[in-house]
Amino acid sequence: MEYLDKYDLLKKLITNEVEIDGKMYTLEEEFDKFFVKGNKTAGRRIRKFMQMIRRSAEEIRQNVQEYKKAI
Repeated sequence: MEYLDKYDLLKKLITNEVEIDGKMYTLEEEFDKFFVKGNKTAGRRIRKFMQMIRRSAEEIRQNVQEYKKAI
């Protein structure tokens, strides 16, 4: 995967709709549902979003380390 693809995936997770459990959600909407409206299920989806972001960030970090060693 090219580095721009990884950047685009990370950006998509943060800004665009992402499919979770067969439905489309945005992180911003889920934050609003959880923190403003008190929807506990939205909190679960926020944690899923954060887990996806974490995995993506770890992969990018690993690629940066490998690239740095190759220079």
